[in-house]
Amino acid sequence: MKVSESGMPEKDYWESFFKPKETLAKLGLTPKAKDVVDVGSGYGTFTLPAAAIVSGVVYAYDVEAEMISALEGRAKTAGVKNVRCVLRDVIEEGTGLSDKSVDYVMLFNILHGSQRKALLAEAFRILTPAGKAGVLHWNFDPNTPRGPPMHLRSKPPEIILEAEAIGFRAGKIIDVPPYHYGIILEKP
Repeated sequence: MKVSESGMPEKDYWESFFKPKETLAKLGLTPKAKDVVDVGSGYGTFTLPAAAIVSGVVYAYDVEAEMISALEGRAKTAGVKNVRCVLRDVIEEGTGLSDKSVDYVMLFNILHGSQRKALLAEAFRILTPAGKAGVLHWNFDPNTPRGPPMHLRSKPPEIILEAEAIGFRAGKIIDVPPYHYGIILEKP
């Protein structure tokens, strides 16, 4: 199930919105994390930089075969060997990973619409104790150049409330300029 039907823009345009290494640092991904999951990996904008940070595997999930193919090609070209691309609907099927098996989950630009709780619950399930989920989302601002329609955009308090109901501890809201905010969720 797709979270929304907004479609992925051309890669260079999409990637112009982000500073991946800075964003990952702001959202708490450090070399202490071994295995990581990227839900809705797309072109690998954050997958490949994460793979350079961690010692283990970055599992990159997407529902679009063309996104998986693009990311596999980029990883191969870059000589990145610790990315495992998985064509899978995480909302409908979960990740297929064991409970408490990864140290960090990226929920970047994906927590909008009605399936937020399912994604948060799956992240909580697969995270090790003290593991973290980084949330990155479009600001609730109609002037952003992309992003889901305003009625689907998640406001930070909504995400925090749902995450805490699942069992996460939520950190402060982090400004990720120019168009995003972030939240670090920790599994106690």
